[in-house]
Amino acid sequence: MGRPNVLLVTMDQLRADALSCAGHEVVRTPTLDRLATEGVRFANHFANCAPCAPGRASLLTGLWQMNHRVLENGAPLASDLPMLPQLLRTLGYRPALFGNTDTATDPRHRPTDDPALSQWWGAMAGFDVEVIFDGEFTAWTDWLTDEGYDLGERPIDTVYVPQDVPVPNGRGATWRPARYDADHTESAFITDRFLDWLDTTDADEPWCAHLSYFRPHPPYIAPEPYNDLYDPASVPAPTRCADRDEQAALHPFLAGAMAILPSPLDDVDQAQLQATYYGMVTEVDAQFGRVVDALVARGVLDDTVVVVTSDHGEQLGDHWLIEKVGYADPSYRIPLIVRWPQHVATPGRVVEAFTESVDVLPTLIDLLGGEVPDFCDGYSLRPFLEEGLAGSDAPDRWREFVVTEYDFRDPTSSWITDAYGLRHDQCGICVLRDHHGKYVHFGGYFPSLYFDLDADPGELVNRAEDPAYTSTVLDYAQRMLDARMQHADARLTGYRLTPNGLIHNPDPPRPHHGGTP
Repeated sequence: MGRPNVLLVTMDQLRADALSCAGHEVVRTPTLDRLATEGVRFANHFANCAPCAPGRASLLTGLWQMNHRVLENGAPLASDLPMLPQLLRTLGYRPALFGNTDTATDPRHRPTDDPALSQWWGAMAGFDVEVIFDGEFTAWTDWLTDEGYDLGERPIDTVYVPQDVPVPNGRGATWRPARYDADHTESAFITDRFLDWLDTTDADEPWCAHLSYFRPHPPYIAPEPYNDLYDPASVPAPTRCADRDEQAALHPFLAGAMAILPSPLDDVDQAQLQATYYGMVTEVDAQFGRVVDALVARGVLDDTVVVVTSDHGEQLGDHWLIEKVGYADPSYRIPLIVRWPQHVATPGRVVEAFTESVDVLPTLIDLLGGEVPDFCDGYSLRPFLEEGLAGSDAPDRWREFVVTEYDFRDPTSSWITDAYGLRHDQCGICVLRDHHGKYVHFGGYFPSLYFDLDADPGELVNRAEDPAYTSTVLDYAQRMLDARMQHADARLTGYRLTPNGLIHNPDPPRPHHGGTP
């Protein structure tokens, strides 16, 4: 068997629970359901950090945020870190990009007037850029203009303005449909460009592509019929305290976040927000379905490693928040589906063991026969796919918890200092979460949080100051310290210069963090 094709798909801001194959009571995702039935779905998969640029940095470097240090959109990615597209090139692939990677340029070796230093949406080094979404989605809006849409002189100001139509009874503010139709969404545009490119590829050579869909990322707006696909009265209630004041009293960070990213005040608008988001999910699933159908028609689906995931999640009103922020599960729990018949022993398997975004890079490199870099915080998921593990849930020494990070510093203004009284280096959050509890550590003088997930799966009752939990909180804090020490920057730790020349002796495979040696 020759080398396979590679298709890495991200659907921006997609929650793990917003899939019908994950048991959601409303949303329907037939394409992702099909891939899960034919591949492996990882049910406890977590983004390592948020928002978009940090989340994508972990996905495409295999590194925790403490090592890649992309802290926010616009934060540069150091040019000397491992990067998936460059590693794929060493294996003979030429990875093509459709969408974006939100990679800001390393400024250290560029003149201060370099135009690349004025944008945060660049492509990660190593990709052949076929389509990139800049800050104004110029490629898409130019296409819409060519298709006859009148978007004015600055299309980004008008393209997301909904149709001016009455909102029916029982529907909320985000019900109004987009001015473009379902064949002209960002997802349709990216899909069309990918299929055009696929037609140009050499049938005898393996291809490699990163298909980066923008949706279901906000703004919360969907074209017809997706804006009206789900009834707001049918959506599940958000997970949160009874009122905003009670939620805000849980922690000062949360109070500040709620002031910046609040969920709708009106119950109907809140339910409509969820229904609109679910419509956005189904819309991107439908467009991705065209890709899967095309691979089937060309007879190459079974010769393609397909990985589908997201960069981070979405609060969607949980904890009285929208978008992605802080420490709560909805911002970090995301889907991961892997399909490749040659390495999937049990199609339709659902893995309950913890996995992280940083596992995607080592998994792809391992499946393609390459060497995973010494400096990598993730682990190959190949054992979960192959025959030797078909009867068990996890390999020996697999991780027993996940670690997520969130940094809320803002070097462009003083609002952090004004709002919280913190220095920038105190604006970090690190979370250790296992099946039973969740410990949230703040870098400044903010108090820590601890949630007993067995009794409180919604993360609504802080037990950090409860004397009955003192030893438990200490145990989680110590495990977090152990994990961060073991995952500190390891780029050159396995090298020594000696009288006999350079010695490279990396550590033997370590226990996956939290596992028993």
